[in-house]
Amino acid sequence: MYTNYLSWLLLAPILLSLAAFSARWAGKLAMRVAEVLHFITILVVLILGLLVIQGVLVEGSVVALNDWLHVDALAAVFLLIVCVVGFLVGIYSIGYIRNDVRTGELQADQVSTYYGLFDLFLFTMVLVVTANNIIMMWVAIEATTLGSTFLVGIYGHRSSLEAAWKYVIICTVGVAFALYGTVLVYSDAVNFLQRPEAAVLWTEIVKNARALDPTLLKLAFVFILIGFGTKAGIFPMHAWLPDAHSEAPSPVSALLSGVLLNCALLVIIRFAIILEQGIGPEFPQMIFLIFGSLSVVAAALFIFVQRDIKRLLAYSSVENIGLIVLAFGIGGPAGILAALLHTINHSLVKALMFCTSGNILVKYHTRDLSKIKGMLQVAPFTSFVLLVGTLALIGSPPFNIFISKFSIFSAGFFSGFPLLMVVLLLFLAIVFAAFMKMASSAVFGSLPENITKGDVRISMLAPIAVLVILVLALGLYLPPQISMLLNQAALISIHGNAAADASISLLNFSNSELPIAFLQFAQLFGR
Repeated sequence: MYTNYLSWLLLAPILLSLAAFSARWAGKLAMRVAEVLHFITILVVLILGLLVIQGVLVEGSVVALNDWLHVDALAAVFLLIVCVVGFLVGIYSIGYIRNDVRTGELQADQVSTYYGLFDLFLFTMVLVVTANNIIMMWVAIEATTLGSTFLVGIYGHRSSLEAAWKYVIICTVGVAFALYGTVLVYSDAVNFLQRPEAAVLWTEIVKNARALDPTLLKLAFVFILIGFGTKAGIFPMHAWLPDAHSEAPSPVSALLSGVLLNCALLVIIRFAIILEQGIGPEFPQMIFLIFGSLSVVAAALFIFVQRDIKRLLAYSSVENIGLIVLAFGIGGPAGILAALLHTINHSLVKALMFCTSGNILVKYHTRDLSKIKGMLQVAPFTSFVLLVGTLALIGSPPFNIFISKFSIFSAGFFSGFPLLMVVLLLFLAIVFAAFMKMASSAVFGSLPENITKGDVRISMLAPIAVLVILVLALGLYLPPQISMLLNQAALISIHGNAAADASISLLNFSNSELPIAFLQFAQLFGR
């Protein structure tokens, strides 16, 4: 039963995206038909995705197409992000694109193209997180580039077209490096696996990781980190990210930041697990610590000087991806659990913030922070959400990112990296100052002339309200289903599989290795 759900999870969005492209021939009804097809797509992906995740909770994993598709707990964490964020951002898109059509930013006949590309993009990201074939992983990552490039440049402005070209060129070159690493792993695996066709399956490779050549594994991982790290926005391979995030429509920016970066990160984690099972955790953890720290430091400096709200949020994505990579570098149960929790938390908050920036664009027609003032008088609910999102993003309690950031730094302090944690906290203080300055100036500043009062339409507020509830709720309570997924995903990250007792709880996972502070928060929120 769950196998069928997994098959349809991939088949439904690709078919519906083709139907959305075809909606342009519906004449005057083209826009409405495209919207209906789009809504069906994101709803089907949400329902089928949650059913597949339920299958993982019940059976441990869900497979299809002769093991080419494989969803374990690690994949399920990322599939949850794709489905939930994709659905809420997809709902937000409907109101946002209607406004673009009203203002002439998009033509009515472009709407079907937008929704077709949006749904195609969603399909490619689902394929990334469900693929078990390492070659298919690479193909799916490359497909996300093709699916999203046209969305980045859909407005046709000089700046958006430049951002789209920069995006496709940098990411294609980067992913070419990942292809080299993928081929190295496959060519080494095919030497000892009795069935050559099994040498492309991640589940088979990880079982036999110790038979792989250590030197080739290290070389392959460097290529993979550079290649897929480009797509994940890890410094210094992040050059495409600020332009693409700032020039794309705000819903697309939310998908790029909240979902796409995590999809590329998942593939890196998959290969890191192979490397750890083959030669031990020291090498990948050292690489993760270096690149994670560099990403946080560089992003903090860039954030401080930004005057474009969407570029500010884009560099925040580099910072938070850096924190996730850093947590994997810290390693151990505490670091990995914190990394996976931060992945979920950051996705929700960044989707919230990019959608909020879309509301600001609708009201102010600019991304320039020096011109965005007096929001409390213009759009009270949007200004409230901006404050909530800002507080969440900088890690203030009681919001969700506070828990995961606290857990990351607790793990770092208790795992022998106190000096590094202190240095990174100083740079996060810069991020705190930059975001608080942005929010206070935008919300409480003097109102510019010619700005009409009144918030945006309810269709653009409702999805954001749901995201606010999720951000606050996950800061106060971690549902047992998510806790179980995180535990099993951590087992896979450490041991290459989740063969340990499936009933293991967050506290019982490895109490001796979890920092005391993390245990306290786990005890408070994990049950």
